[in-house]
Amino acid sequence: METVVSMTATQTETPMESKQRQIFQCTLSKDLQALQQLFEDWEDSEENQDRDQDQDQDQDRDQDWFGETDEAGRNALLIASMAGSTAIVRELITHGARVDVGTVRGYTALHLAACWGHLQTVRTLLELGADPEARTFRGERALDLARKYSRAGCAESLRRAQAQRAPPTPTD
Repeated sequence: METVVSMTATQTETPMESKQRQIFQCTLSKDLQALQQLFEDWEDSEENQDRDQDQDQDQDRDQDWFGETDEAGRNALLIASMAGSTAIVRELITHGARVDVGTVRGYTALHLAACWGHLQTVRTLLELGADPEARTFRGERALDLARKYSRAGCAESLRRAQAQRAPPTPTD
Protein backbone atom coordinates (compact mmCIF):
# COMPACT_ATOMS: atom_id res chain seq x y z
CA MET A 1 0.00 0.00 0.00
CA GLU A 2 1.47 3.33 -1.02
CA THR A 3 0.67 6.55 0.80
CA VAL A 4 0.67 9.72 -1.24
CA VAL A 5 1.34 12.91 0.64
CA SER A 6 1.81 16.30 -0.92
CA MET A 7 3.07 19.52 0.56
CA THR A 8 3.43 22.79 -1.30
CA ALA A 9 5.18 25.98 -0.29
CA THR A 10 3.33 29.26 -0.24
CA GLN A 11 4.66 32.66 -1.15
CA THR A 12 3.89 34.01 2.34
CA GLU A 13 5.88 31.31 4.11
CA THR A 14 7.72 32.34 7.29
CA PRO A 15 11.29 31.17 7.94
CA MET A 16 9.93 28.63 10.46
CA GLU A 17 7.41 27.30 7.94
CA SER A 18 10.21 26.99 5.41
CA LYS A 19 12.25 24.89 7.85
CA GLN A 20 9.24 22.74 8.63
CA ARG A 21 8.55 22.18 4.94
CA GLN A 22 12.19 21.31 4.23
CA ILE A 23 12.25 18.74 7.06
CA PHE A 24 8.98 17.30 5.81
CA GLN A 25 10.23 17.07 2.22
CA CYS A 26 13.47 15.34 3.26
CA THR A 27 11.41 12.87 5.28
CA LEU A 28 9.00 12.18 2.42
CA SER A 29 11.85 11.60 -0.02
CA LYS A 30 13.75 9.50 2.56
CA ASP A 31 16.79 11.73 2.03
CA LEU A 32 18.78 11.25 5.23
CA GLN A 33 21.84 13.05 3.92
CA ALA A 34 19.87 16.18 3.00
CA LEU A 35 18.10 16.11 6.37
CA GLN A 36 21.41 15.86 8.23
CA GLN A 37 22.78 18.74 6.16
CA LEU A 38 19.73 20.89 6.99
CA PHE A 39 20.18 20.34 10.70
CA GLU A 40 23.92 20.96 10.49
CA ASP A 41 23.44 24.20 8.54
CA TRP A 42 20.76 25.47 10.92
CA GLU A 43 22.80 24.62 13.99
CA ASP A 44 25.85 26.35 12.53
CA SER A 45 23.82 29.49 11.76
CA GLU A 46 22.33 29.48 15.26
CA GLU A 47 25.76 29.22 16.87
CA ASN A 48 26.73 32.41 15.07
CA GLN A 49 23.66 34.26 16.35
CA ASP A 50 23.41 36.01 19.69
CA ARG A 51 24.15 33.37 22.34
CA ASP A 52 22.24 35.26 25.02
CA GLN A 53 18.80 34.19 23.80
CA ASP A 54 16.44 32.80 26.38
CA GLN A 55 16.79 28.98 26.57
CA ASP A 56 13.00 28.53 26.64
CA GLN A 57 12.71 30.33 23.30
CA ASP A 58 15.35 27.99 21.86
CA GLN A 59 13.42 24.91 23.01
CA ASP A 60 10.13 26.24 21.61
CA ARG A 61 11.80 27.05 18.29
CA ASP A 62 13.39 23.61 18.04
CA GLN A 63 10.09 21.83 18.64
CA ASP A 64 8.41 24.06 16.05
CA TRP A 65 10.74 22.59 13.42
CA PHE A 66 8.50 19.51 13.47
CA GLY A 67 5.10 21.22 13.30
CA GLU A 68 4.37 20.61 9.59
CA THR A 69 1.69 17.98 9.01
CA ASP A 70 0.00 16.36 6.05
CA GLU A 71 -3.76 16.21 5.41
CA ALA A 72 -4.12 13.37 7.93
CA GLY A 73 -2.31 15.29 10.69
CA ARG A 74 0.93 13.30 10.47
CA ASN A 75 4.20 15.11 11.11
CA ALA A 76 7.64 14.17 9.77
CA LEU A 77 8.31 11.69 12.60
CA LEU A 78 5.00 9.92 12.03
CA ILE A 79 5.62 9.71 8.28
CA ALA A 80 9.17 8.38 8.78
CA SER A 81 7.90 5.78 11.25
CA MET A 82 5.13 4.66 8.94
CA ALA A 83 7.65 4.32 6.10
CA GLY A 84 10.16 2.41 8.23
CA SER A 85 12.84 5.08 7.75
CA THR A 86 14.66 4.19 10.95
CA ALA A 87 17.70 6.41 10.40
CA ILE A 88 15.46 9.41 9.70
CA VAL A 89 13.40 8.62 12.81
CA ARG A 90 16.58 8.65 14.89
CA GLU A 91 17.77 11.90 13.27
CA LEU A 92 14.45 13.66 13.87
CA ILE A 93 14.28 12.63 17.52
CA THR A 94 17.93 13.51 18.08
CA HIS A 95 17.16 17.01 16.83
CA GLY A 96 14.11 17.55 19.01
CA ALA A 97 11.10 15.77 17.54
CA ARG A 98 9.00 14.55 20.43
CA VAL A 99 8.75 10.77 20.29
CA ASP A 100 5.21 10.44 21.66
CA VAL A 101 3.40 13.19 19.74
CA GLY A 102 0.48 11.68 17.91
CA THR A 103 -2.33 12.45 15.53
CA VAL A 104 -5.66 13.83 16.74
CA ARG A 105 -6.76 10.19 17.02
CA GLY A 106 -3.81 9.30 19.22
CA TYR A 107 -1.65 7.37 16.77
CA THR A 108 2.00 7.85 17.71
CA ALA A 109 5.12 6.98 15.74
CA LEU A 110 5.25 3.69 17.63
CA HIS A 111 1.67 2.81 16.65
CA LEU A 112 2.39 3.48 12.98
CA ALA A 113 5.70 1.60 12.89
CA ALA A 114 3.99 -1.38 14.55
CA CYS A 115 1.01 -1.31 12.15
CA TRP A 116 3.31 -1.35 9.14
CA GLY A 117 5.59 -4.02 10.60
CA HIS A 118 8.79 -1.98 10.77
CA LEU A 119 10.59 -3.91 13.50
CA GLN A 120 13.83 -1.90 13.48
CA THR A 121 11.87 1.35 13.68
CA VAL A 122 9.81 -0.03 16.58
CA ARG A 123 13.00 -1.00 18.41
CA THR A 124 14.57 2.41 17.75
CA LEU A 125 11.49 4.26 18.98
CA LEU A 126 11.43 2.17 22.16
CA GLU A 127 15.16 2.79 22.67
CA LEU A 128 14.55 6.54 22.30
CA GLY A 129 11.77 6.59 24.88
CA ALA A 130 8.50 5.88 23.07
CA ASP A 131 5.72 4.87 25.43
CA PRO A 132 4.48 1.35 24.61
CA GLU A 133 1.39 2.01 26.75
CA ALA A 134 0.21 5.03 24.69
CA ARG A 135 -3.32 4.45 23.41
CA THR A 136 -5.24 5.55 20.35
CA PHE A 137 -8.77 6.96 20.46
CA ARG A 138 -9.94 3.34 20.35
CA GLY A 139 -7.82 2.42 23.36
CA GLU A 140 -5.33 0.43 21.29
CA ARG A 141 -1.66 0.21 22.22
CA ALA A 142 1.04 -0.37 19.60
CA LEU A 143 1.15 -4.01 20.74
CA ASP A 144 -2.57 -4.40 20.05
CA LEU A 145 -2.12 -3.04 16.53
CA ALA A 146 0.93 -5.22 15.84
CA ARG A 147 -1.12 -8.27 16.80
CA LYS A 148 -4.16 -7.07 14.83
CA TYR A 149 -2.07 -6.79 11.65
CA SER A 150 -0.05 -9.97 12.28
CA ARG A 151 3.27 -8.17 12.81
CA ALA A 152 4.75 -10.91 15.02
CA GLY A 153 8.26 -9.45 15.37
CA CYS A 154 6.91 -6.05 16.33
CA ALA A 155 4.42 -7.61 18.74
CA GLU A 156 7.16 -9.57 20.49
CA SER A 157 9.41 -6.53 20.80
CA LEU A 158 6.54 -4.46 22.20
CA ARG A 159 5.52 -7.24 24.60
CA ARG A 160 9.08 -7.34 25.96
CA ALA A 161 9.16 -3.56 26.31
CA GLN A 162 5.91 -3.60 28.27
CA ALA A 163 7.17 -6.41 30.50
CA GLN A 164 10.33 -4.42 31.29
CA ARG A 165 8.24 -1.40 32.25
CA ALA A 166 5.83 -3.34 34.45
CA PRO A 167 6.47 -3.07 38.18
CA PRO A 168 7.82 -6.27 39.72
CA THR A 169 5.18 -8.46 41.29
CA PRO A 170 5.63 -9.02 45.01
CA THR A 171 6.55 -12.53 46.02
CA ASP A 172 5.43 -13.77 49.40
